[in-house]
Parts: sequence; structure tokens; C-alpha cells
Amino acid sequence: MQTDYKLHFAYGFYSYIYKIYGLFMDHLKHFKNIFQDRVTVSPAELCCYSADGSQVKGKPDFVIFPKTTDEVSQILAYANSHLIPVTARGAGTGLAGGAVPVKGGIVLDMSQMNRLISIDINNIQVTVEAGIVADKLNEALKPYGFFFPPDPGSAATCTVGGQIANNASGMRCVKYGTTKNYVLDLEVVLADGSVIHTGTNCLKSSIGYDLSRLYVGSEGTLGIITKAVLKIAPLPKFRKLVMISFPSPENAGLSVSRVFAAGVTPSACEILDKTSVSILTKLDPDVIFPRDGDVVLFEADGSSKNAVDEAAELIASACEEISNSILITDDPVKMKEIWDARRLLGAAVSKLDPTKTRIYVGEDLGVPIQKLPAMIAKVYEITSEVGITPMIYGHVGDGTIHVGLFIDVLDENEWKKLDIAADKLHLAAIDLGGTISSEHGIGAARGAYMEKQCGSAFFVMKAVKNALDPNGILNPGKLGL
Repeated sequence: MQTDYKLHFAYGFYSYIYKIYGLFMDHLKHFKNIFQDRVTVSPAELCCYSADGSQVKGKPDFVIFPKTTDEVSQILAYANSHLIPVTARGAGTGLAGGAVPVKGGIVLDMSQMNRLISIDINNIQVTVEAGIVADKLNEALKPYGFFFPPDPGSAATCTVGGQIANNASGMRCVKYGTTKNYVLDLEVVLADGSVIHTGTNCLKSSIGYDLSRLYVGSEGTLGIITKAVLKIAPLPKFRKLVMISFPSPENAGLSVSRVFAAGVTPSACEILDKTSVSILTKLDPDVIFPRDGDVVLFEADGSSKNAVDEAAELIASACEEISNSILITDDPVKMKEIWDARRLLGAAVSKLDPTKTRIYVGEDLGVPIQKLPAMIAKVYEITSEVGITPMIYGHVGDGTIHVGLFIDVLDENEWKKLDIAADKLHLAAIDLGGTISSEHGIGAARGAYMEKQCGSAFFVMKAVKNALDPNGILNPGKLGL
């Protein structure tokens, strides 16, 4: 009887496998008929789509490269009727697993939908497809004297669709705002393949629910963004950099509220703790950074040289009594060198200890500006207790702190320490009235904290998700939904 049971189990198991394989081949045949060489199931290529910049992993069954909204619509209609998960992917620069297909299924590589459809300077807006690279958009706008202000560190490679899906921001959001402040209208393909527009080409509109804001930051869980109408801004004519060194990271954090209290809104405000500075100096011993403390980079910009000069002096004056040293420059070469070094920081972390790897957890914290000194102190307290060396940098002008945590990935005990540190850091941010993610999104890395931070509003999010994606095919396993 036991042998018969095993045989029945074996027959059932292999029957299931053959059935799944048969369905897979049916789906592949369907997609090949439509997309031909723009669909792949090559193991090597699938592997390339199984990760982003985070520790999250998940292998797709198919990767499809759509070129039009109609093609995206066809894919989603088919996927919805066959219950196949669909994950949209821009450039894969995310740091929370947002574009990783943790439930398998289809990855939509949006990189071939990369057209700049129109530049409308008279109405200060552009219309783009979701796959256009952020820096390419700004290169096209520069001759007109305009730019798209959101400025993430990955701007050279990330797509505008990815920026919208994560409400990306970056170094200049303290003055110019985040991606959500520039979205006028989105073309979105819903789970069933239908296509909607969420706004208008007007600079403001009051027509019921703000669906554009709903989709900004939704990480592909409510629909696939295919086109966007974006507001743009005039390029500032003058810039000046104020680089200030402080005797402690707490003083560096305190400087931000002092500058705002002086009546200045800087165009950028970045902190680099001593560890961050040491990494940059190891990368380039001649880099223009003070070695005597924690550094904050303030930038003032505007259309008037006198106004920019005055703002720089006010910044320096507000911080003088709590600082070690102050450098003010408007030399374009020096400013470029300093900002280029800041942009390299995330990728240069291996210089700290080549035997250790940075893991992106507990790394995108945000708190109210006045709580910055407390949050910075908490980072050092938690990492010291756990026994992990941290690096602190980020856009402190809006309360964002990026925490770099490094471990030996072959040491299981260090992974345990990392998990403990990340958990405590997330909870500390929440306790200080802050957020578990300022700009990198939730993805699959931070979903466990959504209910803790959002409370009953999280269940409203679930209700919206269920209403717009009742079969749960859109980027499942994300946002804790």
C-alpha cells in the first residue's frame, strides 16, 4: 500500500509539472507570436532581471520589451486573464526590490518606450514615455534653459517612469520638491489592459480624486505608467556652494534648522559624516573635502547673483559658531568636483573595507528636520550596540538620512546583526515621527513596517489595491500588500 501511495504521488507530481510546463509553452507561444524577438526566456537574460541594487531576489519566467502603450495593454489583458504576475522595470537602479519579480511571471522592460514626445516651453511642460532616462531628458531641455528638477543619484541611468513609480527626489528636492510636484498627467495601463489618463495638461486642476498622486509612488502595484506630462522649471543662472565642517554629526544635523531659521532655502543640503569623507579621500586623496569633521554641503542658486551671494553668506553666518571650517565657492570646476564626489559615494563604499559589502536595509530614513540630531545620534547608538560600522550621508535639507551598513556576507552572524540593526533603525525613525523611506520606496524590503507606520491608512491602501487589481497580478509582494 505504501508503494502504491508513492506511485500515485509521483504520477500526480509529474502530471502537475507537465501541466505547468504546457501552460508555460502556451504562454510563450502567445507572446512570441506578437513580440517575436522582443520576448526572452533565456536563463542568462532572466538572471539579469532577477535583482536590482538591493538584496532582494526573484527570477521572472518571461521578459518582454514593449514599444507602445497598446502592446502593454495586450500583455496586461492576457496576464490578467491567465493570472500571470507582471512587474514593470525601468533601469533596475532601485534599492528596495521594487522591480524584482518576487513572484515570477512577466517582467516588462520599459527601456524601449523612451521617446521624448514633445517639449512645450510656452506651457512649461514636456511629454515623455516612461522609459526615457532622466539625464537624457535634462540634456534635451538644457538648450531651452529649462530642466526637470528631481535629481536622484542614479539620474544618469534611471528612467522617468521609475522616478514616478517611486516618487524619487535627490539632492535638490529641498528647494525644488520631489517627483510628485512635477506630474501633471499620466497615461496608465490598468490590470485588465484598459488605459486611463490621470490628469490634464494644465498646471493646476481640481477634478475630484487626484489620480496622478495616487500613481506616484505606487511602485507598479496599481497600473503600468507608459507616458507622462511633466512640469519643468527654468535653470538657475547662478550657483554657489558652501561646504562646512562640523565637530560632530549632531552639530551637522543642527545646522539645517539654523539655515532655515536664517530665512534661506538652499537648493541642496547634503550631509557626509566622517566615515563618508574618509571613503571619498581614499578614493581620491586630492578631493576637496575637509578632513577635520562631519561635512554639510549647502548650495544656493537663483537668477540673481547678488541674491545667491547673500544666501551663501547667510548660510555661513548661521553655522559659524557651531562649525570647524567654512569654504564658499562659485568656481564651476571646484563645484563639479565636489558634487561628482558626492554622487560617487554610494558606489565607493568598498573603499572602507574591501572584505565587506554594503547591504541596502535600514538605509533610507527620514525625520522632521528638528529631529535630525536625535536620529543621527540614534544611528550611532544602534550600530554601536549591534557591532556594525555605519556611514551616514543624505539629503538632510528635507530630513533624509541614508545609512550605509557593511557586513561580511559570508558571515552568518553578521547577517543577524544587520537584521537587528535595520529593524531598530526603522522603528527609531517611526518613533521620531519620521518615515521608513524618504525616497527609495518600500518594494519588497520594507513592507513589514507599512502597517506600523501607516496605521489604519494601510488598510485603505489595501482596499485601493484590491479595487484596481482584484487578481493581484501587478507587482505582487510589494508595499506589504
